[in-house]
Amino acid sequence: MQELTHYMNGAHVKGTSGRFSDVFNPATGEVQAKCPLANEAELDQAVQYAMAAQPAWAAVNPQRRARVMMKFVDLLNRDMDKLAEALSREHGKTLPDAAGDVQRGLEVVEYCIG
Repeated sequence: MQELTHYMNGAHVKGTSGRFSDVFNPATGEVQAKCPLANEAELDQAVQYAMAAQPAWAAVNPQRRARVMMKFVDLLNRDMDKLAEALSREHGKTLPDAAGDVQRGLEVVEYCIG
């Protein structure tokens, strides 16, 4: 059973609340993972990390931010099939439909770069 984590401040962090939500495969009805439910302290910590990171990101010039987003586009293109498979498992979509969703997400990122 896969146990998911929170992602805060650039690191995967195990949940501490002891509470989890099941992640179901809609095609089979089977539980495929457990997702930790954050407690108030974890939520506050995530918000604090985000607030601390925002000024530095805002100070980065637009060209450098665009390069970061271009790398994201490269990663999306590289892992398009894996992302579509994960989306299909998570939402019960057909692979072509899931691939279309990933493609639309990619197009949004490309638009934001402009």
